[in-house]
Amino acid sequence: MQLEIISPDKKLYSGEIDLLRVPGSKGPFTILKNHAPIISTLDKGIIKIVDTKGEEIHFEIDGGVIESKSNKIIVLAEKTL
Repeated sequence: MQLEIISPDKKLYSGEIDLLRVPGSKGPFTILKNHAPIISTLDKGIIKIVDTKGEEIHFEIDGGVIESKSNKIIVLAEKTL
């Protein structure tokens, strides 16, 4: 899956991943390969990424929006903490 995480001041992450866990506004959820298309708002919390090498990367955000479609994911983060 291709992931981009963008904040107002810079691009935080761009690359291929195997797993993404985000703090959805109605509860955290995980996106894996071939996930159904989704658009959701995000609450304050931790974004967890597992890249294709199995390494975990974390970002703390103050909310935002996520869109996932056809194994392409874009996260617009309001602010990183």
